[in-house]
Amino acid sequence: MKTFAEFGIDLNSSATGEHDTTCPQCSPGRKKKQARCLSVNASEGTWLCHHCGWSGTLKGGERKASEEHWRKPVYIAPIAHDIPEALDPAMVKFFAERGISPAVLRRNRVHLRTVYMPQVEDRVKAVCFPYYRENNLVNCKYRDREKNFRMEAGAERILYGLNDLAETTVIVEGEIDKLSVEMAGISACVSVPDGAPAVTAKNYASKFTFLDTPLLERVREWVIAVDNDEPGLRLEQELVRRFGAENCRRVEWPDGCKDANDVLVKHGAEVLAQCIGSAKPCPIEGIVEVSSLYREIEQLYDEGEKPGLSTGWRNLDEHYTVRPGELTVLTGIPNSGKSNWLDALLVNLAREHTWGFAVFSPENQPVQNHVSRLMEKFGKEPFRPGPTPRMTRERMRELREWIDFHFTFLLPKESEEWTLDFILRGAAALVKRKGVRGVVIDPWNELEDQRPKDITETEYIGRSLKRIRQFARKNQVHIWVVAHPRTLHRDKEGKLPVPTLYDINGSAHFRNKCDNGLTVWRNLAEDDTPVEVHVQKIRFREVGKLGVVKFKYDHVLADYVPYGNLRSINDQWSPPFE
Repeated sequence: MKTFAEFGIDLNSSATGEHDTTCPQCSPGRKKKQARCLSVNASEGTWLCHHCGWSGTLKGGERKASEEHWRKPVYIAPIAHDIPEALDPAMVKFFAERGISPAVLRRNRVHLRTVYMPQVEDRVKAVCFPYYRENNLVNCKYRDREKNFRMEAGAERILYGLNDLAETTVIVEGEIDKLSVEMAGISACVSVPDGAPAVTAKNYASKFTFLDTPLLERVREWVIAVDNDEPGLRLEQELVRRFGAENCRRVEWPDGCKDANDVLVKHGAEVLAQCIGSAKPCPIEGIVEVSSLYREIEQLYDEGEKPGLSTGWRNLDEHYTVRPGELTVLTGIPNSGKSNWLDALLVNLAREHTWGFAVFSPENQPVQNHVSRLMEKFGKEPFRPGPTPRMTRERMRELREWIDFHFTFLLPKESEEWTLDFILRGAAALVKRKGVRGVVIDPWNELEDQRPKDITETEYIGRSLKRIRQFARKNQVHIWVVAHPRTLHRDKEGKLPVPTLYDINGSAHFRNKCDNGLTVWRNLAEDDTPVEVHVQKIRFREVGKLGVVKFKYDHVLADYVPYGNLRSINDQWSPPFE
C-alpha cells in the first residue's frame, strides 16, 4: 500500500483520524496557496479536495472528478462527523429571522460547521444541511454568510428530506423552503438538491438523477411548490412530465412572494399551509380549465410559439425541427437508409441537446451491432477494422458509455409479443426514470400482426397512431414511427419514385395523423448520388416548412453530411471527452 507522501499529500506519517491540508493538485496554482482544501482521513487512508474534486485512497489510488454528465458516476460518501448537541446561537438567530424554529432545525439535524468554501478559497463557518437516506449520510450542503453554497465533491445527489416521503409529498426548490413547509405543519416535504437548473442549462436532463430511486414509488400524489420564476416554471414542467400530470398538484404563491419561505416570513405559517392545501390539480388530458393554464398563457404571451430543436444539420433546420409532444412519420423505399438516417438524427439530438431515447428497433438486432453503429456516428471513427484506422479500445469504451447514457433499447422477452402496449409502457417508465425525450418505433410493420380480428387495418392504424400521439403530448416526448411504403413501380429509366406519406402500406392515416412527415430517398440505380430528405408534412409552421434537403452519405461511418458547401453543426465540434 502506498503512503500519502507518494501522492504529494503533506501529512505526518503517524497521523490518525481526520485532517485538513493543502491539495497538491490545485493549491500551487491558486492565489491562496495555503488554504486547507484537502480533507484527509488518515485512519481509513482516503482523501478528497473540496476545491478541485481530486480524491482517492491509499489502496486504490487517485481518482479525478469527471465533468462529463453522461459518465456513470462513482460516488464518494462524505466522512461522517459529530453533530453538536447545542445549536449555535448565531445560526438560531439566522433561521429565526426566516421563521424557522430550533425544533425544526434539530429534527433535520441542521448545524454549523467550519468548512472549506471554494468561492472564497478559505475555511469559514457555514450552515450544514445533511442529506440522509435512512440513517446513512449521503451528502451535505453548506451555506456561508455570503450565501455561497457547495455540496460534497463526488457525493451522490439525492432529495433533501428523502426519509420524509409519504403518500402525499410536497416538493420544493431549496432546503430552507423544506424547513418552512415543516413550520406549516407538513413534514412530508422534500427539496431538489441543486435548486432549479438554469433555463439555458444544456445538460438539463442530466440534472434529475436524484429522481432515479425506487423510494419515490411510495408517493401517490406530488404537491409541486417551487419558486415563482422562470427556472422554477421549467422545473415544475419537468417534474410534472416525469411524475405524470394526473399525480400532481401545483401551488400558487401570493402576489409578491417567490417561494415557501417568502410566504412564511411575510404571511405566516397558517397562510403557507393554506397555499399548499389549496394547490390546484395539473391539467390532465380531457379536462382543461382555463384557470389551470394561467402560467402557460403568460409564458405564451411573453415568448410566443416555440420552434423545435435543431437537428444538428443547418440545411435541414430550415424545413424540419424537433419539438417535444409531436409525432413524425418517416418512410422510404427499402435500402434507402431511412433507419440509418434516423440514427444519425438521434445522435445529433443527444449530442447537441442531451436528449435520451427509448428505441424499439427489432430490425437492428442484435442490439450490440446497433450500438456499434451509433458509436461510429458520434465518435467519427470506424468501429470495425478496415482501410481506415478504427477507434482504439479506450475510445470504444468511452463511446460505449456515452451511448449507454443516451440510448435505452426496448426488447421484449422471446416469450412476449411485440406490442404497442409494451413499447408505450416501457417508454413511460423511461420518462420517469431517465427523463427520455424521444421514442422510436422502427419499423411499424413489426406491430401489424397485433391487429384485432374485429377491426380493419385502417381502423387499427388510426387508433394506434392516435394513442401514440396522445402519449407524445402527455409525456412531452417526440415519437418517430418508421413505416414502409407499399410496392412501387420503376419508371422508364428504372428509377423508383419518391414515396409520399399516402404511399405507406396500410392506411392514409400515416399522413393524416402525424404532425410531421419525412421521406428518405436516393437513386438506388446509381452510386454516390445525394440522399434526399423530403419534408412532406409540417403541421405547425413554427416547426418548419415543406421542401427537399440533400445529404452526402459517408460510407465509412454510415453518416450524413449536408450536401454542398454548408457544413454540419456537428462537424465543427469535438466529442466532449476529447
